Amino acid sequence: MASISLRNVKKTYGKNAVVHGLDLDIESGEFIVILGPSGCGKSTLLRMIVGLEEISEGEILIDGTVVNRLEPRQRACAMVFQNYALYPHMTVAENIGYALKVAGVSRSERDRRVREVARALAIEAFLDRKPSALSGGQRQRVAMGRAMIREPRVFLFDEPLSNLDAKLRIAMRAEIRRLHRKLGTTSVFVTHDQNEAMTLADRIVVMNGGKVEQVGTPAEIYHRPATRFVAGFLGSPAMNLMEGEIEPDGTFVQDATRRLRLSQQAGHAFPGGRAVLGVRAEAARLVAPGRPDALPAIVDFIEELGASRIVHVDFDGLSFAVATSDNPALIPGDRVGIEIDPRDIHLYDSATGERLEPVTARQTVHP
Repeated sequence: MASISLRNVKKTYGKNAVVHGLDLDIESGEFIVILGPSGCGKSTLLRMIVGLEEISEGEILIDGTVVNRLEPRQRACAMVFQNYALYPHMTVAENIGYALKVAGVSRSERDRRVREVARALAIEAFLDRKPSALSGGQRQRVAMGRAMIREPRVFLFDEPLSNLDAKLRIAMRAEIRRLHRKLGTTSVFVTHDQNEAMTLADRIVVMNGGKVEQVGTPAEIYHRPATRFVAGFLGSPAMNLMEGEIEPDGTFVQDATRRLRLSQQAGHAFPGGRAVLGVRAEAARLVAPGRPDALPAIVDFIEELGASRIVHVDFDGLSFAVATSDNPALIPGDRVGIEIDPRDIHLYDSATGERLEPVTARQTVHP
């Protein structure tokens, strides 16, 4: 196991900046997931840690040692790639044990360790097969075994589950988490899939445009998004966002039909300012239309998810999602009311996207 520290790490290609002065500390034995949309710099960051990309500025430290100028093989890191990167002419056993063969480890010791790793990954029955005779999930296990046998201090995963079907991805997530608990090796996992991030991570690093938007536990990231970007990126469905203005008396005004009474403190803290109000779908509730404390809306469409459903409603052109486990007899075009739990209201500065302090106040609506 090893700790990792990044100090003002930057990466540029010519005049194009890809990673902008990133600082991050990863504790020994921690499972970190770097989450973000395509092109945000997450895979580039991973490749800089392992040494496949040179950093343009800053320092990367592994267990307190600056590794900027060390070759990948000198950093005691092992990487699992998205495309498996197996040798097609070698058997599973030969693929897993190749690094030991290059290192001059004896045949008997090599065979022992290959079988030990294969047993941990439940692929003992496939040791004599070629990669072409394996399923996608089995190939990914072989790729993980090839990394494990080196007994690295750091595991790096570059979107390793992207090529698998949905059911197999769920199974492999559980397998990766189980292996981490068993081995305790520091792990950095890159993905654009928020479900992978939420289920695997001790902490999530949310990146956007080469910068870190927020670092925190899955619960912290979900329940207290630090920026408007994180609020809109994480969650399925994404957080409902409405842009408007906070009046001095603490009323959030989106338009004539959407006025939410926040706290008097919020009004004083941000008088007359533009803000974005966010509400998770599960924090809203469907009620009968016409109730005094409900926002009037019209059902647009409904997503049936089995045990639950997402009802998408329309506020005069503004889309809003409500998660419910009830099964009301609704069809598109029905009029409904929406009640919002004020404890789960989030506010963000319109200009900077930064989070404003939580609002804990009674909601009133003036239709």
